[in-house]
Amino acid sequence: MHALFRAAIVGLLVAACRPAPVLNDSAHDTVWTHHSGNAAAHRYSPAAQISASNVNRLAVAWMARMHLDSKPRCEGCTPFRTRVEVTPLLWGGTLYLSSPYGSVIALDAATGAHRWVFETGTILDVPYLEGLTTRGVALWVGPDSLSAAHCAVRVFATTVDARLFALDAADGTPCRDFGKEGVIALTEGVAPSGATLSPGHYSTTSPPLVLDSSVIVGSAVNGHLVRSGVPGVVRAFHARSGELRWTFDAVPRTELDPNASGWTRQAMRETGGGNVWAPIAGDAERDLVFLPTASASPNHWGGGRPGRNERANSVVALRASTGQLVWAFQLVHHDLWDYDVATQPLLIEWLRGGDTLPALVAMNKAGSVFALDRLTGAPLHDVVERTVPGSDVPGEMVSTTQPFSPFTPLLHGAKLTPDSAFGINAEERSFCRDWLTSTRTQGAFTPPSFEGTVVWPGVWGGPNWDGAAWDPKRRLLVVPVRRLATVVQLVSRDSVRNLPTPLLGEQRFRYSGAPYFVRRMPLVAPSGIPCTPPPWSALVALDVDNSEVRWSRALGTVPALADRAEANQLGSLAFGGPLLTASGLVFIAASQDDHIRAFDLENGNLLWEHQMPAGGQAAPLSYMLNGRQYVVIVAGGRGGIGTAGDFVIAFALPEP
Repeated sequence: MHALFRAAIVGLLVAACRPAPVLNDSAHDTVWTHHSGNAAAHRYSPAAQISASNVNRLAVAWMARMHLDSKPRCEGCTPFRTRVEVTPLLWGGTLYLSSPYGSVIALDAATGAHRWVFETGTILDVPYLEGLTTRGVALWVGPDSLSAAHCAVRVFATTVDARLFALDAADGTPCRDFGKEGVIALTEGVAPSGATLSPGHYSTTSPPLVLDSSVIVGSAVNGHLVRSGVPGVVRAFHARSGELRWTFDAVPRTELDPNASGWTRQAMRETGGGNVWAPIAGDAERDLVFLPTASASPNHWGGGRPGRNERANSVVALRASTGQLVWAFQLVHHDLWDYDVATQPLLIEWLRGGDTLPALVAMNKAGSVFALDRLTGAPLHDVVERTVPGSDVPGEMVSTTQPFSPFTPLLHGAKLTPDSAFGINAEERSFCRDWLTSTRTQGAFTPPSFEGTVVWPGVWGGPNWDGAAWDPKRRLLVVPVRRLATVVQLVSRDSVRNLPTPLLGEQRFRYSGAPYFVRRMPLVAPSGIPCTPPPWSALVALDVDNSEVRWSRALGTVPALADRAEANQLGSLAFGGPLLTASGLVFIAASQDDHIRAFDLENGNLLWEHQMPAGGQAAPLSYMLNGRQYVVIVAGGRGGIGTAGDFVIAFALPEP
């Protein structure tokens, strides 16, 4: 009955003739030059032609395809989940995007016609930890961009097999003066001396950040390794030559490292992770780049990495020109829950006593929200270290406290208990209640245990890679939030052979060099419906000045439950970011029902929705071109969340 939600849970687991550069030929035309619109990650468009009064007239203006069905497949390799999470960029009347199979594509922004396609030759027959994932490309507009010089404007694309390409934005040909004939192998120089970097253990899924003339690249690494952990280095390359400018590793490697405080010698040698797989933000004026770092590895056992694991699970500010550490603020100490800072830091101006301060909003999968001074990392509101549950696992050294802010309870809600268990009928509610009763449920930051611990929010919960959006005029922050719990269980190695049949969506990890085996599974009933109370995803608008929720709305529907009276209040498992426009609209797709929707930013009322041919598990962008406003989204699904496809869809008001 609920096969669609079941699939969603399981899924968790031509160059053309060279044209002259096309510039903005109207005073009203706009650009979208970064993954989230700008380096500050606002996801905000100044376009206002589409408004609350006419958004119900939106229609498809054009539709293009990425032609994924024509790509060669490897023989005998494991089927991959594709995650089409890309937001295109706009420059000179052209949209630039990437596909999960490694294609880089340029489309006419007014018609959707293909201008060029470049094939990176991405290796497909590798068990990448996150499957075939792409979130887009980056753009560098050089000082000679007004000329027709080759590679005056460059598209930078990363691939899941960890390569960085520089392409001419005009025709898609490689920029031969960059790296080795237009490409840099990001795996070179990463593995510790004498170690072998296994295929799929080091990848890139988010686009680089281009700041001035630097291309800053993070990485997605296997967070389930210990004593052979993959370093999560961040590197900056020169946009013209590809020359390495600096390298930063959140985990210090020697006692001489100025960032070594709080790390043991063994942990510095053996710990991996601390990587930056989510999008990066930057402030070019202040020469700052802001890194959202992930957990140190392995994710759910920290006996080999005692201490708080400083700079992991943090926002780290570096000098963009040199990579020098400026400040770091840790959102989770000694992470045992896979609570990466997965959301791109968002740069805002903070109002205080009539003055404005340069600020940064940091979020993570735990549902935490912190407002920080952008220059120092100091909190701009009270942050309290609260005592959290301890661990009974031998060798584990949990942090006795965790940081909480006034925003922390706003996004996610109350404690999960057996009495709050959800079920679509009495049988499923009883199943969920019994499971919650048999596991450890002591509230936020309860560590993994032998009996199994409910992690709430779960590892796929809270704000994630899809990010937030900021309206600088109305001073509202809009955040999509997932409300799905996870059960994490540690298993001694001598008990592994006695494990039961895997549950729905269960993942199992053998931690190399660690004393325990890990089971991780979504807290769902046999039908695949979550045991957590709905809505399972919500769109939340925060008034950051007053630490208040302006409104919260269930996001999406589950098609299999569409006949229920409360279907619109249940939400769905949603992956995809929001877009705000100057007219006060919120556009977002994200949900399992393959709809894109527009909400009123002032009150959260639904104003428009449209059924797409595939899931929009990405974030839209909006722009003005030749006097017409477009809203564009890539609809390709995300490994069981939403219908799979390869569509790029542009919406606009009907032409006069």
